[in-house]
Amino acid sequence: MFKQFLRLALLLGCVNTATADLPNDELGKVEALPVPYPDDWVIVHDIAFDHMSMGRFMVMDINGGDIKDFFKGSFNGSFISAFTQALKKPEMYVLEHYYDRGTRGNRTEVLTIYDKATLSPVDEIVLTGPKRAEILVSKFVISLIDDERFLLYYSFTPGTFVTVVDLEKREVVNAVQLPTCAGVYPTGKRGFSSLCGNGSMVSYQLDENGQVTEQGKLEPFIDIDKDALFERPAIIDGMGYFPSYTGNIQEIDLRGAAAGLGEKWSLLDEEDSKQNWRPGGAWLAATDSTGRLYVMMHENGGEGTHDNPGSEIWVFDTASKTRVSRIPLALPAIAFDITMGDTPKIVTTNIEMSLDVYDALSGEHVNTIADFYHNWPLLVYASQ
Repeated sequence: MFKQFLRLALLLGCVNTATADLPNDELGKVEALPVPYPDDWVIVHDIAFDHMSMGRFMVMDINGGDIKDFFKGSFNGSFISAFTQALKKPEMYVLEHYYDRGTRGNRTEVLTIYDKATLSPVDEIVLTGPKRAEILVSKFVISLIDDERFLLYYSFTPGTFVTVVDLEKREVVNAVQLPTCAGVYPTGKRGFSSLCGNGSMVSYQLDENGQVTEQGKLEPFIDIDKDALFERPAIIDGMGYFPSYTGNIQEIDLRGAAAGLGEKWSLLDEEDSKQNWRPGGAWLAATDSTGRLYVMMHENGGEGTHDNPGSEIWVFDTASKTRVSRIPLALPAIAFDITMGDTPKIVTTNIEMSLDVYDALSGEHVNTIADFYHNWPLLVYASQ
């Protein structure tokens, strides 16, 4: 026993001697990130599926060498939070909630405002009114409108609402009740539209105080049973491109005071139809700075495959409504986005919960960002 104690004492003495001359760490030091972020940076939502109260957003340089080079910093996002970023201000917005006993107790909903340079919270707005909808994969549960004056978010109680937050006043100013509709698609000068359960779409315009001044409605235009629409479009210059389950695109014009029905056209040619190619995935449509439409596709699709991972990404010219390229994926993907600038990159979340990076112009696989350990890097946001 004495010998074991002596060995332990000698070991601790060696450790203390080895570490005695190390310099003290400098505390409170924050390295500022460049704002605006470089084109090849993305923001990745780690939904922390097995520990949701500790979700986060990771700022990443997709050109890094290994995980520490890719990783630029992170900020919090509790309980499947919703995220959007300003273009005209160095701010990012996270819609989240907390319980005063961690996972139980009184619930407090907040809109946390983060600084892009430091990733530190600079303000928060305690939210009142209908509770936010906790939706696992949707970028259109939160939107900025009116030159980024108002932030809108989808609420579900189970009544359906869009809550209006005045970012200048830092307060909730309205909750617009919807007729069993969902989604927040910016529309016109100061408004939004939502898709409804009967296949219609409603639109609202707001005044400078966030109150409804105009309403509009597209009568049912979706055959829910035969060709339902994904509620996850790509919006290009105010035109929404909504993929359907069977491989069509329904255009919806969001540039006016109310949504207007556009053309419907197919993503598939005759051979594609024979092979049953279908859109699918958690996030399946995006655009680049040139306005091309990208849609994630899988083969041998059918009833119930709309959430299947995609094996290819198809690229379309929306003016001619023709496919201009198809990009095979190194691993099937469940979500993706595209960076901006002259050399756009496709960043996918693959089925191994790693990120694959592709050159959007050539389709070449550039690199893979892996080793996220127990994290869930689901949705990808191109930096703005």
